[in-house]
Amino acid sequence: MMTFDNAEELYKVKKFFPDARLFLRICTDDSKALCRLSLKYGAPLDSTRHLLELAKDLRLDVVGVSFHVGSGSYDPTAFVTAVQDARRVFDEAAEVGYDLRTLDVGGGYGNDNFEAIAAVLGPAIDEYFPPSVRVIAEPGRYYVSSAFTIATHIIARRTVQEDGSRNPSYMLYLNDGVYGNFSGILFDHQKPVPKVLKHGDEYCFESTPTDSQLTKYSIWGPTCDGIDCVSSFSYLPDVLEVGDWLYFSDMGGSYYHLSSL
Repeated sequence: MMTFDNAEELYKVKKFFPDARLFLRICTDDSKALCRLSLKYGAPLDSTRHLLELAKDLRLDVVGVSFHVGSGSYDPTAFVTAVQDARRVFDEAAEVGYDLRTLDVGGGYGNDNFEAIAAVLGPAIDEYFPPSVRVIAEPGRYYVSSAFTIATHIIARRTVQEDGSRNPSYMLYLNDGVYGNFSGILFDHQKPVPKVLKHGDEYCFESTPTDSQLTKYSIWGPTCDGIDCVSSFSYLPDVLEVGDWLYFSDMGGSYYHLSSL
């Protein structure tokens, strides 16, 4: 089983794997998603009939339609529109001579929006598709958006005296950054929240170091690259030193899902 969204892919499938079961992936409105996918993938609706006719001429087996409204979508109505568009393509396929039996509703679900999406997606499927159509999904973000908690080591600290301020702020450098486990900052628009794990001999998980006040920090990875910034603005205890440890909860996201494929 695989997807296609253009004629070149169909010719390639015909040449190398003519027995594949194909899903026509359609373009969706993913403008309200953290990670947009339709800029790169998906067939515009004005091209779907031609692609189905070409697949028929090539004697390829088209079995369903797939869409993805973008990873981390915060617009549940995008799923409804996509289901309506998929119904149109199902009808076109029937006119061409295909009997499509599967609808892939993609991913984009998170722990914070799953119920809102389900509340509109389920009824839309019931309205536009009969029970005989199999519905599958790709809930990668839903499973891995809070996959792990990471502990990081403070390897350097720098004092910054800001203009007009009597109190200094600090730059912390960690042993991990955006080219490691914080790559979701670049690929998934993550905003990790630092917390103190260990200060000196004091463990502070879900607490704060004693005898401390909050002060402003920026937090950086270990490379010389200015992009390697974990947090540009955070408030942490002013007692943090080289050798202390920070931790970050709810690490994960679609990047980790995709990189595991």
